[in-house]
Amino acid sequence: MSMISAFYNGKSILITGATGFLGKVMMEKLLRTSPDLKVIYILVRPKAGQTLQQRVFQILNSKLFEKVKEVCPKVHEKIRAISADLNQHDLAISKEDMQELLSHTNIIFHCAATVRFDDHLRHAVQLNVTATQQLLSIASQMPKLEAFIHISTAFANCNLKHIDEVIYPCAVEPKKIIDSMEWLDDAIIDEITPKLIGDRPNTYTYTKALGEMVLQQEGGNLNIAIIRPSIVGATWQEPFPGWIDSINGPTGLIVAAGKGFLRSIRATPMAVADLIPVDLVINLTLAVGWYTAVHRPKSTLIYHCTSGNLNPCHWGKMGFQVLATFEKIPFEKAFRRPNADFTTNNITTHYWNAVSHRVPAIIYDVYLRLTGRKPRMTKVMNRLLRTLSMLEYFINRSWEWSTYNTEMLMSELSPEDQRVFNFDVRQLNWLEYIENYVLGVKKYLLKEDMAGIPEARQHLKR
Repeated sequence: MSMISAFYNGKSILITGATGFLGKVMMEKLLRTSPDLKVIYILVRPKAGQTLQQRVFQILNSKLFEKVKEVCPKVHEKIRAISADLNQHDLAISKEDMQELLSHTNIIFHCAATVRFDDHLRHAVQLNVTATQQLLSIASQMPKLEAFIHISTAFANCNLKHIDEVIYPCAVEPKKIIDSMEWLDDAIIDEITPKLIGDRPNTYTYTKALGEMVLQQEGGNLNIAIIRPSIVGATWQEPFPGWIDSINGPTGLIVAAGKGFLRSIRATPMAVADLIPVDLVINLTLAVGWYTAVHRPKSTLIYHCTSGNLNPCHWGKMGFQVLATFEKIPFEKAFRRPNADFTTNNITTHYWNAVSHRVPAIIYDVYLRLTGRKPRMTKVMNRLLRTLSMLEYFINRSWEWSTYNTEMLMSELSPEDQRVFNFDVRQLNWLEYIENYVLGVKKYLLKEDMAGIPEARQHLKR
């Protein structure tokens, strides 16, 4: 019997960000391995024209939860949706719901965040820093709380080459940043943003670092642990290979290349693509929740969930494998075949790279106009080029993360828990994983019919 599975049975668990990619995979794993858990509270933002219950049904009726329904037929009864908004004071939770959370919650998994690289600093601070502060305040009033597990990012300190399992201070205190966002206007915030983020590339990495500082300064006597995953990709094994429903990170590049919008990127082929499957992240997170609650470490432990140190995959190798998969399984309505062009880092090639993407888009839009259709390709290409420019920082660098705590935790697990909650990235076969990733993008994200592959090949030839 898995000790971790047994631990979560009978527990009341609060998950923020449960409607996101990580949150869904976490719910699925918990319900499948601990079907006797008491309840999972999920914070859900109200949406016009859809009740909270309808949103829960929509999530649970997806392909991801098919296996769960075999072991937990009444899965809908295990989920309790709480109306909340992380943009609002006290997270806009009603008094009745707040009282229920305070009285019953045993474990908190804080997954909610804005992951947009180009988010305005005010919004990024609200979601990644202020909401974390408010959740800590709520958690401190929970008498039955055993552990508070926070999902950060391995890139919170990407301004450093080597990153240890410690919380690094930012130049300005989080409290001062939070307070200043209350009264500064947007123009002044825009002006000071580059000075605040310093040598970090964007507001996302900066505010995630601030969020960690808040945990350190305001965690009080709470049992806190921090997980720092790198680039989170499709599932490796659980509940089945290749599941993905998010366009973020490398998934967007796979879609763009598969559809023929993207033919080359400005990258360093030998830079490490520190990709980590989402099911490994969730297995580590649930193991950390168990360890933190049961062993109660004296200080906040940080766990790096990365692949580069133990099982590196380089951007060049990844790119060629993606292209090889496209040859076997082309995407529907792809209008150009991508090639493996990793251009060098200089202004001239950057200029021609942009031109090589935009000119075909303009020509295609002219064709659409002449045939009486709405031109759209230039808009799509401009958006893609903006995304590429934001990713360039990460696909041209490599980092080293220490993994002592992650390895320590693995040694603490029984053989059964190492199997059920496997987070050993050394067992991952990258060629197999990337092929399943591309297949998953086609099947689960784009919802393309696999029976249409012969037709897609003919379309691409034409």
